[in-house]
Formats: sequence, structure tokens, C-alpha cells
Amino acid sequence: MPKKALLVIAQQNYQDLEYERTRVELERGDFAVSVASGDGGTCTGKFGGSVRDTIPLKQVKVANFDCIAFIGGPGAETYTRDPEALRIAHEAATASMPLGAICIAPLILAKAKVLKGRCATVWDDGRGTQAGILTQAGAKYTGDSVTVDGKIVTGNGPEAAEEFGRTLVQLLK
Repeated sequence: MPKKALLVIAQQNYQDLEYERTRVELERGDFAVSVASGDGGTCTGKFGGSVRDTIPLKQVKVANFDCIAFIGGPGAETYTRDPEALRIAHEAATASMPLGAICIAPLILAKAKVLKGRCATVWDDGRGTQAGILTQAGAKYTGDSVTVDGKIVTGNGPEAAEEFGRTLVQLLK
């Protein structure tokens, strides 16, 4: 029976390459991949990609998955204030399952209060804004392309997506 992974993407402006490359790596690792978004239905990527038939966040049952990852892109920032996204991140961390976030999405983990005392990375605007948010949440910002701390994996952008996906797979082998 394949392991189950959930990718959480923004309804609008998810990062297409991060989604595609992470999904490919999870599927190569024999994961059955489901996708969730704010309202469910069709999602549109920053570069024109489209994902249909996603699960609404409010219907996500964390216990049904072996791994959960938040995909970045400009739209992911809205999840830093979304109670359902924060619930999913918190429940996944509490369950000690592999939990990932890439690009700007590590800010979701920071706002869910699951990065305190942990090493993490994030896409940064060059002014230290996003790194500062991680630090304020009690994380130790590494600046690396991919950072692993226990069962939490963070990545800093599309170039890190393949390694990010492979790292999530390795945590369940």
C-alpha cells in the first residue's frame, strides 16, 4: 500500500515549479499524492499551471496522510493567516510526521508555532524580511537551499524543489 502525501497549494498563484517538482519526487518515491487548497476546486499557478479537484483545507484530516508539504508562491502567504492551514501544520508537527514547506511557505510553519527552536530556511526578498519572520518565531534561519530539523523540511525556492521532495521521501524510508 503506497504512502500518502498531501501537497497544500494556494488557490491562486502557487509556485508551479515547486508543485510539479515536489510532486514528481514524491510519486517516484511511491507516494499517492493528494492536493488541498483553501476552497478546493481548481487552482491557478503563478506561471499559468492549473490543478483541479483539490480538497478544501477544512476537509483535510491530517491523520489520513503520512506526509504533508506546503508549496510556496505568492499566494501561499495568505495561509499565514488561515486558521485551517495553521491547524494542518500544527497537527502534522504534533503527529511527528514529515512536514515540509518551501519558498515562502515556511512562514506558515512559523505562524503555526512549529519552528520554535528548530533550524529552517525560507525564500527571502534580499532584505531579510522572511528570514526575520522565522527568527521572530524562534527558528534558527540557515539560508541553505534545504534544511532538515527532525521531521520538518524547509526549502528556499524552485531550484530546491527536487531535493525538497526527495528529502521528504527519505524521511519515510
